[in-house]
Amino acid sequence: MAMNLLYSNDRQGEHPNSWYAATATPMDRFPALTSDATADVCIVGGGYTGLSAALHLAEAGLSVVLLEAHRVGFGASGRNGGQLGSGQRMEQDGLEALMGKADAQKLWQLGEDAKDLVKSLIVRHSINCNLKPGIAHACFSKSEAAHEHAYAEHLQNCYGYDQIQPLDEAGLHAICPSPAYMGGSLDMGAAHLHPLNYALGLARAAAGAGAQICEQSEVLDIQEGVHVRVRTAGGTVTAGHLILACNGYLGGLNHQVAARVMPINNFIVATEPLGEDAARVLARDVAVADTKFVVNYFRLSHDKRLLFGGGESYGYRFPADIEATVRKPMQQIFPHTKDVRVDYAWGGTLGITMKRMPYLARLAPNVLTASGYSGHGVGTATHAGQLMAQAIQGQAQGFDTLARVPAPRFPGGPRMRSPLLVLAMTWFALRDRLGI
Repeated sequence: MAMNLLYSNDRQGEHPNSWYAATATPMDRFPALTSDATADVCIVGGGYTGLSAALHLAEAGLSVVLLEAHRVGFGASGRNGGQLGSGQRMEQDGLEALMGKADAQKLWQLGEDAKDLVKSLIVRHSINCNLKPGIAHACFSKSEAAHEHAYAEHLQNCYGYDQIQPLDEAGLHAICPSPAYMGGSLDMGAAHLHPLNYALGLARAAAGAGAQICEQSEVLDIQEGVHVRVRTAGGTVTAGHLILACNGYLGGLNHQVAARVMPINNFIVATEPLGEDAARVLARDVAVADTKFVVNYFRLSHDKRLLFGGGESYGYRFPADIEATVRKPMQQIFPHTKDVRVDYAWGGTLGITMKRMPYLARLAPNVLTASGYSGHGVGTATHAGQLMAQAIQGQAQGFDTLARVPAPRFPGGPRMRSPLLVLAMTWFALRDRLGI
C-alpha cells in the first residue's frame, strides 16, 4: 500500500502555510464525527468534488454526511493555481480521435457547463474569491504558437467557441513581457480565482443547505453493501449511497481507483507584493499557463504578488526547499525575479490519469467516484460533484458521458507506477530542456 499522503507533508488538521491560507476568509471548524450517523449519502473528501456534491444533494433534499480527514479545502482544492480553464484537460482533436466526434462534442459542452457552474455558484452564494476573466496560453516557439492558433480556429469552426484571441509574439508580450515566449492565445471565457476561498464558500453553502460536514474525520474503512458503512475513529456513517471524492489523497480506500489515478506533487510560490513592478510580469490581470510538459502557470494576486507554480518532484515527499524548486522555472521565465523576495512557498498533491482525463466510475450500484482531474480541477471537480449528485437522483447522462472516457490502469499498479512516472517525467522534462 502507498504511503499515506494525508500525513506525508502537512500538519494534521491544518491548511498548509500558503498565501491562500493567510488571506482566506476565516471560517469556524466543523466538528469531527463523534457518534454513529445515518444518511442518504455519505461523501468522503472535502474538496471541490465532495463539497459540490454535498451542496447539490442537500439542495435536492437528501440527507448528507461529508467526512474530511483534515479541513475542507485541505487538498488540491485549497492550494492550486486557481485557473478555471475551458473544455477538458485533453484537447478536443485528441478527444475526437479517442471518442469520436459526437462524444467529443458532449465533452466540450460538459467543460463549458463546468465553467458556467463555477461562475454561477460564486454569484449565487456570494463567494468572495476574486474571480477574474482571462487565461493566456504562452508558447516557447513559433511552431507551438502556430499550433495554438490552429487549435483556436478549430474550436471556433467546430465548437462555435469564439472567446479565444490568437496572439503573435508582440501580442503576447503586451500581456506577459517574458522573453521566453514567442506567441500564444488569450481565452477570455476562462477565468482565475482564489481557490481556497472558493472551496470555503462551497462548504458554507453546503452546510447552509443542510449537509453535515465533519472535519478531522479520516475514513478508516468502508464496507460496501445495500447500505454502505463508513468508519472513522469517532463513529460510523451508514448510508444508501457513497461518493468517493479523495483525488490524490485516496490512499488504500479503493484499489480500482488507485490503479487509475496517481498522486503527483506540484509547487507554488508567492512573492512579496510587486507594486508598480507587477507590470514586468503581467500587464493585464489574467492568468497564464505555458506549453512545457511540467507546466509553468502564474498570475498576480489581488495584492500584486506573483503567484508562480512550477517545478517537479518525484515520490511522495515534498522537497526540503520548495522555494528553490520553483525559483528555477520562475527565473527562466522572468530573469529579473532573482532578487525578488518569496514570502510563501507550498506544495500540494493532485491526481493524474494516463489520458489526463478525469476518472468517473460507478464502483458498485450505490458507490460513485470522481477524481484524476490532472490539473484541470477547478471546473471539472466542481462539475463532477454536481454530476454525481444528479446520478444518485437518477439523472446520469452527464456522469455516463465522462465515465465512457477510457481510463487505462497505470502499468504495474500502485507499486510500479511511481518509478515509471519518474522515467516518463524525466524524459519529458529533458525534452522540454532540449526544446525537442
